[in-house]
Amino acid sequence: MKRIFLISIFILVILQLNAQTEKKLVILHTNDMHSMITGYAPESLYSPLTTNDDATVGGFARIATIIKDVKNSFDGTALVIDGGDFLMGTLFQSMEERNGFQLRLMKLMGYDVGCLGNHEFDFGSEKIAEIISRSAEGGEIPELLLSNAVFDKEDTGDDALEKLFNSGLIGRKCILERDGMKIGFFSLLGKVADENAAFAKPVTFASQKTVAKEMVRELKKEKCDIIICLSHSGVATDKNGNITGEDVKLAKKVKGINVIISGHTHTLLENPVIVNGTAIVQAGEYGQYVGKLSLTYKNGKTTIDSYSLIPVDDRIAGNTVINELIENQEKLIDQEILLPLGMNYEKGIVENDFLLECDWEGAFTESNLGPLVADAIHSYINRHTTKGTDMSLVATGVIRDKLVPGLQSAPDIFRIMSMGRGEDAVPGYPLAKVFVTGKELKRVLEIMQIAYKSSPDNYCFYSGIRVEYDPKKIVLKKIKKIDIVRPDGTTDNVDFSKKNNTLYSITANSYILEFVGIIKKMSFGLINVVPKDENGNPVKDMKKTVIDLNENSEGIQEGKEWLALIEYFSMMKDSNGNGIPDVDPKYRTPIRTFFSVK
Repeated sequence: MKRIFLISIFILVILQLNAQTEKKLVILHTNDMHSMITGYAPESLYSPLTTNDDATVGGFARIATIIKDVKNSFDGTALVIDGGDFLMGTLFQSMEERNGFQLRLMKLMGYDVGCLGNHEFDFGSEKIAEIISRSAEGGEIPELLLSNAVFDKEDTGDDALEKLFNSGLIGRKCILERDGMKIGFFSLLGKVADENAAFAKPVTFASQKTVAKEMVRELKKEKCDIIICLSHSGVATDKNGNITGEDVKLAKKVKGINVIISGHTHTLLENPVIVNGTAIVQAGEYGQYVGKLSLTYKNGKTTIDSYSLIPVDDRIAGNTVINELIENQEKLIDQEILLPLGMNYEKGIVENDFLLECDWEGAFTESNLGPLVADAIHSYINRHTTKGTDMSLVATGVIRDKLVPGLQSAPDIFRIMSMGRGEDAVPGYPLAKVFVTGKELKRVLEIMQIAYKSSPDNYCFYSGIRVEYDPKKIVLKKIKKIDIVRPDGTTDNVDFSKKNNTLYSITANSYILEFVGIIKKMSFGLINVVPKDENGNPVKDMKKTVIDLNENSEGIQEGKEWLALIEYFSMMKDSNGNGIPDVDPKYRTPIRTFFSVK
């Protein structure tokens, strides 16, 4: 009898110990938010405080409600994590240097940890350091991580960011202790994201594999129970439907990571991808979904209980406090950015009854939005400068959003061309112009016809030219004829023989024009194109190519792509007589610049 009693006590103790070691954890995650703070699209329909009355998606007020509801209902530890590229994509980014709004907002919403992606470096390493510092001065912000950043010991251009690492405002790792668990975090910026972070220099990024192994080793040494990697590297789907990509390779090569919160590729994974015991998750883009990963930690092991994607849409009533803060920020955008340009946040500019898009992952060559953007730039420069331009171009990679049918306001149009900045207070890359010979123009167009095959971002849309080519010819021999199409409809044939020294102007944003300067690299040394000024002198500093829209005013009056779009839309006809222009129906279907030779 005594023996049975002792056995019973022993079993009871074991059960109690097991119960004590079992911990529940839920991870809410987002990635590639790109400052999509309000729901879209179009923004004129967004009604975050009421439900079931609009078709918009996203919005931080709605995400805040999701976070609060999960934390209130979950019997365990809840963490909220972002996988990078939280900035850059809307007019909200233009105010970040002034009041550091978004990171403080994310902390108030409930975000615990975030990481830096490539687009956080769009304004340069000094500016992201300034944004983070300004944010922290105004209140609490989430833990920020970037484990594989490497600073230049000689170049002072990254000193401000390095200082934030030294002060602990940005970390290479962090540990959160919750409910008796030690949860370790680190983050990586991937190889492709590194290539996309053109303005991060002099900051560079070390090998993902090497740094990940180091971080896992350090976090295990600090007795972390669960290790989570925030990897702004991404996953992809191959032609056979298999999930591949940098994060899959990372999970195969580095043991000890329990969860990878993936970002950069804007991929919506409906279920975790399990690789060598590591769960990889990614929640798409722009806050359309919040990922919810439920885990159990027991006896030193972590298992997945469930996973779901929570749609962020009009079924969710937004958080009133968060929404009020956002509306106050909109007022600042009005005062500081839009009103000086004769616009406001809510005023309708154009309406459309058909979709305008550039599908990066699909039939992007059939885009109707790409040609429209190119035409808008071409019209803008030829209207506002005496000498105009021969041709204009825009690359798929800088067209960041679409226009769904509806009434479009300035925020909707800005999202299409939301990247970069110039030297003035108006957001957006400035428009610039370089000159090339006829022979060089042919070379540029030949290379552009193959460059996109390695990356869709490189595919270009043109305005002001008409090209005939023979797809059956070998590489660099496909183009047969180039015509410059003048605003009045007349054409000038481009002579691309060696004897022709005539210079032809190419207009695009200042970032895209750097393509012209790297043709030699893209062609593996076979072709060299030298960008020139209007006098034929080689351009050494691309900043010198920025177009001045008013030479009679002091300084350079920069032109921006999104302003070109707004002006172009404003000139379109009001078809239904309601006082608002309608998008020209000629853009319902793609307008082709290139014509095959039969």
